[in-house]
Amino acid sequence: MNFNYQYLIILAILLFIVVIVLKANKKDFYIESNKLVNYLGGKENIISMEVNMSRFKVTLNDVSKVNKEAITKLGAKGIVEIDNQLKIILGPNAKNLLKYIDDLKK
Repeated sequence: MNFNYQYLIILAILLFIVVIVLKANKKDFYIESNKLVNYLGGKENIISMEVNMSRFKVTLNDVSKVNKEAITKLGAKGIVEIDNQLKIILGPNAKNLLKYIDDLKK
């Protein structure tokens, strides 16, 4: 019987380690969305937003307020500027960021 308990204890410890590693690797979208809003010139600068697959499209009042370098450091794979719009390639997390930024703007 002690033999089975040892396996259970080892399994529990391994599961605990896996959970810790997964939580450590999970991105905090709330913090990232706050940073992104600041890098876009603040929530007052954002007119509208939409997501298409991995692209985050945002229409702004003043594009000159945008910190493109900081957005790239945040993880953007590319930024395209057309008039007062930015198309930011963020990857699969774009939808989550849109949701959190929508919540911030309310």
